[in-house]
Amino acid sequence: MVGKKIGGRTYYYLAESARVDGKPRVVTQRYLGTADEIARAVPGGEPAAASYRTYGDVAAVWATLSRLDFVRRVDDVVRSKPGLGMTLAVAVLHRATAPETPIGEWWASGAAADLVRPRMATVAGLWRALERLTAERIAGIEETVAAAVLAIVDDHAALAVDVPQFAAFAPADCTLPSACRGVLAGVGLRVTRDGAIPLASRLYRRDDGTAPTFASVMAGLGPATLVFHAGHAAQLDLGSRSGFVGSLPLTDHPELLTQPTSARKRVDPERFAGLTALDTHAVVDGVRRRVILTHSATLHAAQSRAFADELATATRELDGLAEALAAGTHRGDRAQVHAEIGRVTRGRRIERVLTAVLSGNRPGEIRVERRIDSSALARLDEEFFGKQVLVTDRDWPIGDVVTAYRARTHLESTFGWLTGPAVTGPTPRWEWTRQRIAAHGLVSVLAATVTHLMRREADRAGMNLSVRELLDQLAGIGELVLRYPSTGGRPRTKRVLTELDPAQRALFDLFALGQAATSA
Repeated sequence: MVGKKIGGRTYYYLAESARVDGKPRVVTQRYLGTADEIARAVPGGEPAAASYRTYGDVAAVWATLSRLDFVRRVDDVVRSKPGLGMTLAVAVLHRATAPETPIGEWWASGAAADLVRPRMATVAGLWRALERLTAERIAGIEETVAAAVLAIVDDHAALAVDVPQFAAFAPADCTLPSACRGVLAGVGLRVTRDGAIPLASRLYRRDDGTAPTFASVMAGLGPATLVFHAGHAAQLDLGSRSGFVGSLPLTDHPELLTQPTSARKRVDPERFAGLTALDTHAVVDGVRRRVILTHSATLHAAQSRAFADELATATRELDGLAEALAAGTHRGDRAQVHAEIGRVTRGRRIERVLTAVLSGNRPGEIRVERRIDSSALARLDEEFFGKQVLVTDRDWPIGDVVTAYRARTHLESTFGWLTGPAVTGPTPRWEWTRQRIAAHGLVSVLAATVTHLMRREADRAGMNLSVRELLDQLAGIGELVLRYPSTGGRPRTKRVLTELDPAQRALFDLFALGQAATSA
């Protein structure tokens, strides 16, 4: 909340700021009134101070932790004094709602300190306390939380998913994390088929040349349907494997790509807007398998835009090369010019539609003329954009196959937000030991567990949102904190929720935010 003094009076506004072109800017604001007007709206006299903070995201995550009986379950596993259940719950709450804000700052100024019961005295030693989480305790905590999730979801048809870009760990005193030597980690996950809710994890390093193979990571997660993408297809013998959903390189099955649009049928429009599919069979690794050719209008549009941008960049570079040759400022020989053309047109199918014709042989006489093959561009748009070839041995409905395959995308998006571009330690010269990375991984996985459970419940209520979109919607439910002068005892405080729009009201009711101040 901000106050603006006009004509000797202060007027209060509820303001939302964001970075625009790298600089902080107020992007929206809503007038609240003068202190007198606020006081009349909230009986109890004129407040001495007022502040605004987000409430809905913190309250909803805390309510979900409470529903899972999180603190008691963790304490039953760890069996240490003091118990780690509350400490871990607060760490998960912070990671799910404010991963980019230092935890001490978040605790001091946010709603968490008022929601958590019993209240923690401080969070200063939180990460030190979590160093008591051994590998056995981490496995036990995941197991007990998974049991609580499955009691709600009742979905035992698990998926095994790999997220190789899980996190990058850098020293806390590194001012440029991307330039510092850190640890790159991936994670294998066992998740529910319904909602991609993590149940178990296996963290691994992938920066030291000893990363386990995709197959070995997945094998360590127990019985589950393996989910893989086209890049991993060559590592798997699908001829003998059972229990999988994955994608294949489009070029492996050109006969599917040329099928007419009329051969595809719409797939559950309520769940998958603009998605059509052809359910058929093809030979994969010597065995006839069920394959599904899907076409997404959304993906088609995105790939078409991306390709147009890339093609425009390539043509500009070739035009620049042609101008330099004509002006005599580029004196390379024919081999050098040919290599430059190859660099510009190589990759992402650019070479299918963009060609360059060389004339002349001697430096100073060489010229370049570029051409775009419009018919090849049309074929590329028709045959490739928006399409995927999925393969599976499951007899699930097409919508369930697509949902299973997209689990990895949802998880990559969630972890990309939860772990950020680089994870730094809480104090200068923090060393990311194996145990500390394991504890951080557990916090991130549990944050994904809680938020994906929330996303599933919102989806069941008709709100199709990503985890980030859901948390952003909830964060829009704000709380105005009014502090009144002391009358001899402690200063009085009143908290008032901001006005809710229909979507926020639905989320408020769904997650019972009015009852969030309970023990997790």
